[in-house]
Amino acid sequence: MKRRSKPGLRSAAGAVLRRLLPALLRDTRGATAMMFALALLPMFGAIGLAVDSSLGYILRSRLSKSLDVAALAAGRVALSDDAEAVARKFFDANFAASGGSDIAVGGFTYDLDDNRQFVTLTASATAPTYFMRIFGKDSIVVTARTVIERQTSGLELALVMDITGSMNSDGKFNAMQTAAFDLIDIIYGDETEVDNLYISLVPYTSTVNIGNARTDWLAAGDRVLSSPGDFSTAGWKGCVEARANPMDADDTPPGSGLFTSFYYAPTVSTNDNNWPALRTAQWEGNNGRGPNLGCGPAITPLTKYRSTIDTAIGNMAPWSRGGTTGNLGLSWGWRTISPRWRGLWQGETPPDLPLDYDEEFMEKVVVILTDGENQFYDNDNGDAFRSDYTAYGRLESLGVLTLSQGRAILDSRMAQTCASMKAEGIRIYTITFGSGAQASAKALYETCATLKSMYYHAPTNTDLAKVFRAIGGELANLRIVE
Repeated sequence: MKRRSKPGLRSAAGAVLRRLLPALLRDTRGATAMMFALALLPMFGAIGLAVDSSLGYILRSRLSKSLDVAALAAGRVALSDDAEAVARKFFDANFAASGGSDIAVGGFTYDLDDNRQFVTLTASATAPTYFMRIFGKDSIVVTARTVIERQTSGLELALVMDITGSMNSDGKFNAMQTAAFDLIDIIYGDETEVDNLYISLVPYTSTVNIGNARTDWLAAGDRVLSSPGDFSTAGWKGCVEARANPMDADDTPPGSGLFTSFYYAPTVSTNDNNWPALRTAQWEGNNGRGPNLGCGPAITPLTKYRSTIDTAIGNMAPWSRGGTTGNLGLSWGWRTISPRWRGLWQGETPPDLPLDYDEEFMEKVVVILTDGENQFYDNDNGDAFRSDYTAYGRLESLGVLTLSQGRAILDSRMAQTCASMKAEGIRIYTITFGSGAQASAKALYETCATLKSMYYHAPTNTDLAKVFRAIGGELANLRIVE
């Protein structure tokens, strides 16, 4: 038979334990305190690890966000020589702004892949720990990596290029041609065509060539239609005169305002246009003669094919005589991307282009370049006429007597076109090129640009190459992929 403990004895034992426990807990000399301390160590370590890990997570987040900003900035100028410096500048500015003077940054790298499609940035940061140093770990190191994919899509782009005779000096024309090729290379990358990317090319002199097949855009009774022999054996090359203001400065389609063919009539002045005989080669320069004097190559309307644009750029050449009408170049650039001209250009331009201004995920952009100022030019030095013949006729046709008065009219028309295009949401990049660009031209082109940062002055051929690369980078769509 089992013996049961007496109730009084169990109660007495409990009372003794209650009296001794506080003393045991206070006793730091014995094994009890050691066991209690050992029990606290893993608990304290777990808390410290959690706190320092949270700080590391916050640090990594700061690092990643700063790299994202830097990569997006670098992606815009990825093909320029200072792309890495731009990336580091943006990274440093954003990382410093997020606080933490006791944090050291290292391992910053910039990489652009061989296809110039992906920009990769990496960086590491070292910060002191707060709790884990008790266990011998004084710092924590985190790393981050960002990859930006450079894409070009959703764009109607018009390149409006000055090909007047002055571009034939100091290697400027070759520099412009090379820079334009670079721009196309940046936008297309290794592709021959890109979805929703269309480009037009508009060379301009003192007139613009719409192409000699577009006779349906000419007014009834135009000499091309009624008396084509007036052009002698050369035939009509395709240049047209400016319509009366305001249609010379807007995007009115030919159905609401037909054109007149450009015809430089023969004169008795050898220094003006004494023909026949005809001298129609580009290399004749100011010695050229004929009905198409000063008329350059035709517009290339919107096309998705890189080969077409490359060929058009390669076929450009500087053409002398007449002067410079950048205002007409700009208005024709607008017409190549204006929805009011949808279905009119034909050829490689799809019938549903240009798209509406508010088309989702699409942009309309114009890049215009000049090496001087809008002007009338007088090759015969006033012996017979106040200027050469232009898309506006001669200077006196505008009711003015001096070249400066004529320039003021052209500048005013260009400002009118710039304002109208920007009101439609078209992004305009403007470039003045060469050391001879006048202050008035710089001011006009700066005002014409959508933003001041979208106006560039390139004093040298090397500067022009950098400008086109910068614009190409800005036209690329950037997407964070990692």
